Amino acid sequence: MSKQSALDLATGLGGKIAKDDVISAVDKYEKYHGYYGGEEEERKANYGDMVNKYYDLVTSFYEYGWGESFHFAPRIKGESLKESIKRHEHFLALQLGLKPGQKVLDVGCGIGGPLREIAQFSLTSVTGVNNNEYQISRGKVLNRVAGVDQACDFVKADFMKMTFPDNHFDAVYAIEATCHAPDVVGCYKEIYRVLKPGQCFAAYEWCMTDSFDPNNQEHQKIKAEIELGNGLPDIRLTGQCLDAVKKAGFEVVWAKDLAADSHVPWYLPLDKSHFSLSSFRLTAVGRLITKNMVKALEYVGLAPKGSQRVQDFLEKAAEGLVEGAKKDIFTPMYFFVAQKPVSVDQ
Repeated sequence: MSKQSALDLATGLGGKIAKDDVISAVDKYEKYHGYYGGEEEERKANYGDMVNKYYDLVTSFYEYGWGESFHFAPRIKGESLKESIKRHEHFLALQLGLKPGQKVLDVGCGIGGPLREIAQFSLTSVTGVNNNEYQISRGKVLNRVAGVDQACDFVKADFMKMTFPDNHFDAVYAIEATCHAPDVVGCYKEIYRVLKPGQCFAAYEWCMTDSFDPNNQEHQKIKAEIELGNGLPDIRLTGQCLDAVKKAGFEVVWAKDLAADSHVPWYLPLDKSHFSLSSFRLTAVGRLITKNMVKALEYVGLAPKGSQRVQDFLEKAAEGLVEGAKKDIFTPMYFFVAQKPVSVDQ
């Protein structure tokens, strides 16, 4: 995991957005969301702009606090956050049955933490597709540092309309990424198109569970906080997610909410009642230090105006994630493996 300094955090804030434009980007991003009165249809219609703004604004915060892999993982007692994240990625590679030399696609790859880990673990070539220019540029730097330039690369593209030919990849995976899709059936159909017949697609999805009550105002507030803090147009139910996989043409091999089997709560790093030296930056004290540091950096002009507000909505997201987990209405790791039929009528 990378360990960015405060200066790295400051210089990366805002991504590719001009520093003077960060505060207006924050304004526009916030207005997309229900927490500030925005509408779901507007978020879906403008998902490309919304998600790009989101990742330009938050990527440095993510890397500073979380490392190179922007996802959660179930944990075993005595296991560190870093170890659990690696095991989570290895588990996915094993479920896909990856073999040396295969061509693999990572849909919504972030800065490529999982991509690098899975390529090295399975001896495969992994291409990451991402529509955010800043994350790709950051990922290329990290690929060079890790010495995986030959096995790993990035393609800038919208995962709703990818530039790859049909039947191109031996395996496809997505880790907490396709939740950004405005039309999940359309997204899965595009993944289906680029995957070779007989091969598998596996994903960890963010979903509301069957315990979520759309008529419960507290549940709706938690859902809105998660959407705001994570750049999501709408969070689907687990059943809706699985239906979409089938509608796209896949045959579901198996599916399960892996959060249910976590010995240590997956949300523990975000829980303010928890303290850990190994993930200190995520603790209540660590987050307070980061908040004050960002405030100081913004005050002296090293961080762009609006940086504090980004940290604020990320804090709101953390609260929503913890509450959603404790009430058993949200999971970040609804996992499925689905196969493209061997015989496909195009």
